[in-house]
Amino acid sequence: MDDQQREDRPQEHEPHDPQPEGHQPEDHQPEDHELTIESPQQYKALSHPLRQRLLLALGGHPATVGRLAALLDSRKGTVAHHLKVLQEAGVVRIVETRKVRGGSEHLYQRTTRRISVTERGAGRDAGPTTALLKAVAEECADAPQEPVLVLRHLRLTADQAARLGTTLQALVAEAAEAPPGEPVHGVLVALYEQAAGRDG
Repeated sequence: MDDQQREDRPQEHEPHDPQPEGHQPEDHQPEDHELTIESPQQYKALSHPLRQRLLLALGGHPATVGRLAALLDSRKGTVAHHLKVLQEAGVVRIVETRKVRGGSEHLYQRTTRRISVTERGAGRDAGPTTALLKAVAEECADAPQEPVLVLRHLRLTADQAARLGTTLQALVAEAAEAPPGEPVHGVLVALYEQAAGRDG
């Protein structure tokens, strides 16, 4: 989740696929294009681990507050608050409202399948990156199988780094998906240049 320069590389969220409770909703899917996070309001919305996890969870089927609260082991009121923040930032939308006993409930969905956050746009604010990494760490801790985690430091020219970034993004973008019903896997790809003085 178009190539960016090394200092402007996007974070991409791949879909998670929770099934809403009660009934199968209409076939709502996120729009198949990339939303680039640009405004201060959007950066603030993404700078919280739970909101990052909500975005991961809403990449497939829509879900209600109750379903998301159960999925993420959080309170409904907390989930509702964070969904409102994401909705106001334009990264989450209500795709269906249905009548239930005592009132109505909403089905929420990501607005787009891919959300891109550039560090250049964020300036020196590491909030979105930190929140994303924490959200992924929490998902890894809950994973039923041992996650594949690889960290390697390489000396690369600017051209080598650009080519590697393009290759990694293409590898993830072109990965074929299994039919619905199969387990959802998260894929996080990162390529960054270390700050001066940290290369030993």
